[in-house]
Amino acid sequence: MRAIILAAGRGERMRPLTDHQPKPLLQVAGKLLIVWHIEALAAAGVRDIVINTAWLAEQFPQQLGDGSRWGLRLHYSNEARDHGGALETAGGIAKALPLLCADGDESFWVASADVHLPDFRASAARAEAFARSDMLAHLWMVPNRPHKPGGDFGIDAEGLATSAASTPNASGPRYTWSCVGLFKRALFEGVRVGEHAALRPCLEMGIAARRISAELYTQAWEDVGTPERLASLNAVTR
Repeated sequence: MRAIILAAGRGERMRPLTDHQPKPLLQVAGKLLIVWHIEALAAAGVRDIVINTAWLAEQFPQQLGDGSRWGLRLHYSNEARDHGGALETAGGIAKALPLLCADGDESFWVASADVHLPDFRASAARAEAFARSDMLAHLWMVPNRPHKPGGDFGIDAEGLATSAASTPNASGPRYTWSCVGLFKRALFEGVRVGEHAALRPCLEMGIAARRISAELYTQAWEDVGTPERLASLNAVTR
């Protein structure tokens, strides 16, 4: 199974650090933020990773190369070159589907390059079980942080994701999506290549169909969204 690491964003909230360097290439504990994901996926047996790029796209292959140092292949999906800029999350995934499903697989890992989960294990067994299921996505959720107190989705007793929009009668707490998950090609059938498309409408469709599962992840996680959060994370990680 392949994976995509989402790395096309401008990183406006991280300025001025991102004026001359993409956010995923900033360092946490002396290691590029994106490399934490590459290493976790490599440890799970992933041998092909797509990185979607837009802002300062040329820096990714310059710093990461072809992936051989991690025993895998890196493929770059350049949205700026092909479409004039970043296509948002669903748009970026839709563009990358020919690379993600090149071996005939319908499932793939998705991780946002600007979150930090140092202890996350991308289990190959979990990925295979997901591929055999009828789920369209599986989301790892985390407890809400102060910058997002309302969260994104809930988790019902059957392990399915719920939302205020698609399952209005659902009760229980809401959590924040960690920006890591397993996805299937079918979730993006309605997104045209080159279209600017957010992920939330795709997820709401899947939740309404009761075809998105979720679980709570309680280990270390941080949305590295501002210079202050990056500095705090580096201080703690050291």
